[in-house]
Amino acid sequence: MSKLSNQPLSPLDGRYQASVVELGEHLSEAGLNRARIHVEIEWLIQLANRQVLGNARTLDLTEQAALRAVVTNFSDSDVAKLAETEAVTRHDVKAVEYFVREKLAELKRGDLAELAHFACTSEDINNLSYALTVKAAVNEVWLPRAKSMVALIADMATKFAEVPMLSRTHGQPATPTTVGKELAVFVHRLNRQLARIAAADYLGKFSGATGTFSAHVVAAPTVDWQAEARTFVEGLGLGFNPLTTQIESHDWQAELYAAVAHFNRILHNLCTDIWTYISQNYFKQIPQAGATGSSTMPHKVNPIRFENAEANLEFSNAILDSLSATLVTSRLQRDLTDSSAQRNIGVGFGHSLLAIDNVTRGLGELELNRPVIDADLSENWEVLGEAIQTVIRAEVAAGHSNIEDPYSLLKELTRGKRIGHDDLVTFINGLEISQDAKDRLLALRPNNYIGIAGQLGKL
Repeated sequence: MSKLSNQPLSPLDGRYQASVVELGEHLSEAGLNRARIHVEIEWLIQLANRQVLGNARTLDLTEQAALRAVVTNFSDSDVAKLAETEAVTRHDVKAVEYFVREKLAELKRGDLAELAHFACTSEDINNLSYALTVKAAVNEVWLPRAKSMVALIADMATKFAEVPMLSRTHGQPATPTTVGKELAVFVHRLNRQLARIAAADYLGKFSGATGTFSAHVVAAPTVDWQAEARTFVEGLGLGFNPLTTQIESHDWQAELYAAVAHFNRILHNLCTDIWTYISQNYFKQIPQAGATGSSTMPHKVNPIRFENAEANLEFSNAILDSLSATLVTSRLQRDLTDSSAQRNIGVGFGHSLLAIDNVTRGLGELELNRPVIDADLSENWEVLGEAIQTVIRAEVAAGHSNIEDPYSLLKELTRGKRIGHDDLVTFINGLEISQDAKDRLLALRPNNYIGIAGQLGKL
């Protein structure tokens, strides 16, 4: 048997790569290394140009631009170079430090080499790099795609806001709603989570080996190192965490991943509901040219977009839930459980993004089946029982009727029974209630007993 080489192990890097490739710009190993270089260079520039150590050797604007261009022009060849160095150092952050030193040498500024990685522990670089890459991945990739999908659902909610539909609480015929109102519920729920995610904190620490600035103080006792660290971290666009061990405590990560997981669970609920509506023929799926639904049953158009989304949301949450639980615990001042865990952040977001892509595509392939929805309503007149008993109770409360226990009266008429329009007309006309109340009840139909659902669907 011939051997296959360099094949992707994860479907995110193979079959589904096109749907998630943008995340790789940030949440890959290469993206992490680019962020590390960014952090190292910005720290070096701050040390030099603020003359933190009393040095008179600063970087002019041209030199600063050249160093920052190392980040913006970071390429595959740089990735390969780092890999070669790490193969020798056996330490990824040390390889980054040597990479920055080489860039200084190329600029003929080897005199600043000792400012590279000055007073840093690896976690000072890593925690900031992860914060930067996750922030960019969320704000530049995941959030825009999620918002676009929710906007699509919102458009459908508005479009179908006035379309009556039978509800099925517990799977049984219930008080009618509208298609749009039910979709609007999901829009409201998803948007709440998007707001939480958009407002997420991205924190960073920069305080040395055990969070005490010990090496900093010994090297330069007169410097306000906490102020320097705050200036640096906030200058990167991150929040400053002033009190940590060797590691940033990762609470912000747990909070963010929990919010994304909650979003995923709501989206999963949407998928199961849409799948059910498809199975009831409330929605028809528009056949795609050349597509096959079943390998043996030619007639089938399977709801695979929503089924695939369900699976990917479950995988995403398995990763995100694990990260949320793992990252908030570190033995004493440091252990390395977070190191391996954080390398899977991209996997968690990747499966979520793939699900969002599936749902977006799936919704675009749906067509509302009004005849089936209308027929379902017209066959379930018993759902008006709620309205009738409620009107009777209002009549009794107003002194217009002496009917006792209206609920039981309607229960006897409708529970477990299929009744029609004529049955209800006869029943309503026989009630001892005001004519105005009778007229309101006689005007009711399953397709107009929707309250303010039409308005709610447009919110």
